[in-house]
Amino acid sequence: MTNYTMLIQEVQFQKLSMRQDVKPGLVMVRRVKEEILKRERAMELILENKQKSKKEEEKERRETMLQSSLGSENKGFSLLQKMGYKEGHGLGKSGNGIVEPIPLQIKTGRAGIGHEAAEKRKAEEKTEHRKQMSQVKKRAEEFALNEYRLQVRKKKDQLQMEGDLRKSQVACQQLDLQKGIDVPQETWYWLPTSIDDDGGKEEDEESSGQDYEVFHTTDEKLLILTRYLRRKYFYCVWCAISYQDEEDLSDNCPGDCAADHC
Repeated sequence: MTNYTMLIQEVQFQKLSMRQDVKPGLVMVRRVKEEILKRERAMELILENKQKSKKEEEKERRETMLQSSLGSENKGFSLLQKMGYKEGHGLGKSGNGIVEPIPLQIKTGRAGIGHEAAEKRKAEEKTEHRKQMSQVKKRAEEFALNEYRLQVRKKKDQLQMEGDLRKSQVACQQLDLQKGIDVPQETWYWLPTSIDDDGGKEEDEESSGQDYEVFHTTDEKLLILTRYLRRKYFYCVWCAISYQDEEDLSDNCPGDCAADHC
């Protein structure tokens, strides 16, 4: 009979004796019950600590054997020694081979051979996919931010051009009236005519000629009107002055666009 079997029988006997200590027919006191349960749990814990599976024992033996080097009693090692091998030196005639044995890889799972490599490859592919998706998301965010900045810049430039156009129209109207010109060369050269108190327009659009406003964008209007002012009146809307002549305009005005005056 093994020690393990004897230990089980001893625990069972102690359990039975502890229960028989209480007289039949009497109500068990709570402290007696707790003491019995405590002893039973202690015995079960002892049994659990004593019970070692075969796998654990095999693992311990394997680790013990792997930590110890081979001796001359090993047939393979004795054959190597007969062929001239010396312990601690590399294999081969010149001694350039491996010194330590090839490490032992223990397969503990029930999966087939190559399963771990496949799982590792899947994990690497998943990580790479996440990395690529992160880069795509980052590029999309950068593109959206650049588009937003571009739209804000366009809107700002548009507002600036509209403001410069209004300034040019006011200046053109004032300079034309000073020269005795009552009708603008083009309808949009002056600010749009306002509505008087009677509900009618101060000037009849049909009498002022064809309205070409629909054919020009804001930047085209600004370019045409500023050229008109520079050639006819030597006036720069960004300098806000009229120069004496074309030479004075060319020498002292920074340029014919808003960017030259920044």
